[in-house]
Amino acid sequence: MDPATLIGLVGALIVVVAAIALGGGALTFVDIPSAMIVFGGSLFVVLAKFSVPQFLGAIGVAARAFRFRLPTIEAAIAETIELAQIARKQGILALEDRKVESPFLQKGLEMLVDGQDRETLQACLEKERLLTLDRNRWGAKIFSAFGDVGPAMGMIGTLIGLVQMLSNMEDPKAIGPAMAVALLTTLYGALMATTICIPIADKLTLRMSEESRMQQLWTDALLAIQAGTNPRIVEQLLSSYLPERGRDKASGGAETPKAAA
Repeated sequence: MDPATLIGLVGALIVVVAAIALGGGALTFVDIPSAMIVFGGSLFVVLAKFSVPQFLGAIGVAARAFRFRLPTIEAAIAETIELAQIARKQGILALEDRKVESPFLQKGLEMLVDGQDRETLQACLEKERLLTLDRNRWGAKIFSAFGDVGPAMGMIGTLIGLVQMLSNMEDPKAIGPAMAVALLTTLYGALMATTICIPIADKLTLRMSEESRMQQLWTDALLAIQAGTNPRIVEQLLSSYLPERGRDKASGGAETPKAAA
């Protein structure tokens, strides 16, 4: 689980709730019609913008913002180098019983063992990468839509409240409380967008980029293993995925045996 997402979202909500509680009159911030306009209205507006499968699929995709975690690039390179060493010493069939955590990498290993040619292997892995990218992209789009629609629905609710208030001006004492209720929809919409929907959309976009890069790394590694490339060359190839500092270390480690030779 990625604690940053959970800590960030829960922390932001706690800060807002604490500020409301410390200010007194917490029940003043509770209004059922306002909540219906913002949350119910946003739900149906976003549903109208997408298909039902895409909308329902976003719920499952959203879970990736909380519990999905990729291995580090260093760990992924180390794992693939180990696979390359096994394949070079014992042959590709020695990878048949090897189990890895990533379903993407596992699928690639199975295709290697089955003897698929380079073009088929590359095409299948690229298709899998693009489909994963597409699923994550739609999830991020739906939560971005919630982030856009929520404040707009809040403004609509505020306008509705103002119209209702201005149409009944006989009691001046009721104007203040009525104005407060009218503004609650704007507050609800801003809270929904800022503390929930936009952070989840941004985290899914980050996940999308990270996972796509990792799958490309695994693809390059599998193609190199299939070609029988020396594990040391495979390591140099994959080191390009590392940050510049880590890449320098990897290059230095690879050059030392040559200097000794």
